[in-house]
Amino acid sequence: MRRSLARVTTRHERRGRYELRGRIAATGFTSGDRVVIGMWDTSPIGPFADVMWAHPDGSRVLHAAPRPAAFITAVYAFDRVVTEPVGASFDGRTLVVTVDGFELALTGGASVPLPPRPAWVTRYVEAPVARRLLGVETFGTSPTGVDEWYRARSVRRVRAVRVRGPRDLGAMTTLGPACGFGFSEPPPFPSITEVRPLLEDRAGRLAALVAGAAT
Repeated sequence: MRRSLARVTTRHERRGRYELRGRIAATGFTSGDRVVIGMWDTSPIGPFADVMWAHPDGSRVLHAAPRPAAFITAVYAFDRVVTEPVGASFDGRTLVVTVDGFELALTGGASVPLPPRPAWVTRYVEAPVARRLLGVETFGTSPTGVDEWYRARSVRRVRAVRVRGPRDLGAMTTLGPACGFGFSEPPPFPSITEVRPLLEDRAGRLAALVAGAAT
């Protein structure tokens, strides 16, 4: 039976905000490559996965299917966009993604849970603490003018990475220099973070994309 494409408007969307639920995995390599993987169980345009790849030469490349690519580039900045299917899976410990001829498997350690909290806590209380302790921003405005609350729900350190692909990325290492996709960076250590980003776009670009996804 074919599933209906009709969407239910959430309480966030009625306020002009858009929520995603999923996870962000990130790691650096001794080659100078830095990879940030998004695996979204729910989003305003449905489930999807994407990979933001910062290359050793400083170029920032997004890999995503066409509709997710349009959604993501309405928020973040890239030097190049590769529209291709991105497959990802997560078994509760290991996240596997296939992209651009690579298969990357990131295996995390124990999960450190974080309590749910309202958006104002993320902006005014959590933000300065996360900036001081982890060097990350939990609230800010993206290069395209979208306000974003990250709202992490748990974090785990990546303990091992397996890579199969067309070139050698070297060993897993910390992330650096900055990837430069948006106002924030992943934690400096390789990690898998369960997150519920909240987006607010006063210019209305996201609203138009979400409306198109629902038709």
